[in-house]
Amino acid sequence: MKKKIVVVGSTGVDHVLNVTRFAEEGETLHVDNAQGIYGGGKGANQALATARAGAETTFVSKIGNDGLADFELTDFKEAGMDIQYISQAEDVATGQAFITVDEAGHNMIYVYGGANMALTPEDVEQATDAIKAAGMVVAQLEIPVDTVTRAFEIARRYDVPTLLNPAPAKELPESLLKLTDIIVPNETEAALLSGVSLEDKQFCDKTAAYFQDLGIKTVIVTLGEAGAYVSTASLQQHVPGIKVKAVDTTAAGDTFIGAFASRFDATSMNLVEAITYANRASALTVQKSGAQVSIPTQQETDDATFE
Repeated sequence: MKKKIVVVGSTGVDHVLNVTRFAEEGETLHVDNAQGIYGGGKGANQALATARAGAETTFVSKIGNDGLADFELTDFKEAGMDIQYISQAEDVATGQAFITVDEAGHNMIYVYGGANMALTPEDVEQATDAIKAAGMVVAQLEIPVDTVTRAFEIARRYDVPTLLNPAPAKELPESLLKLTDIIVPNETEAALLSGVSLEDKQFCDKTAAYFQDLGIKTVIVTLGEAGAYVSTASLQQHVPGIKVKAVDTTAAGDTFIGAFASRFDATSMNLVEAITYANRASALTVQKSGAQVSIPTQQETDDATFE
């Protein structure tokens, strides 16, 4: 039986520019290729990753009526996602991201929220039946915090576990924190939110303690190719990543979250198993350019071999 996941979040169009290196302030660099246009948005990436990992996925989102995201809707349908709760905003454009990727696979991202910021708590309420039946609700912060909070309130009402990806990193209200079961920041987001320096030798332990002191029981800090660190009241463990030649890391974290959600079981608390699977999926993602086009299927992740 497939696991049911509801993802509440952003849909965007990514404009990606590949460069040899990032320009210094005031510097002009020539590039070999024009910008590529890909499907994006953290919510959409995570929903696709969840669906391609084999979960029955419902996506709650909002796009503009400009047609920019039409090709993504096609991709969502092909992945088997339930998109009945993707609505259209009449007066704002589809969300967009402007991404520069260097030859080492590192990226710089600027985000225009657009229709994503018009996704309301009332929009989420339309998906109450889907949330009630879900095994997990996943959300990020490229949509209004009030909207995420409403989704988690509904989930809590029906004892559905919640996972928050706090990206972009911003101050989290207590009303949302108390409804969050699992938080999954990357190391940069964890540092920004906790105030713990990335240079601190006890960085993972201290950031996990920070979030747990706020009432979140399970903390997973993603560490790029180094893998992830997981902390609960009874488990503190580094789960190693898989070293590969990275081409584009844009959707690595989103792939991790979607793959993790598809494998995690709140009853058995199979955290290490789910993280190990998520590490495999994200290792495949970074070897291709573009966000959504790089997200692997369950079969690809299961069959992958790494040196």
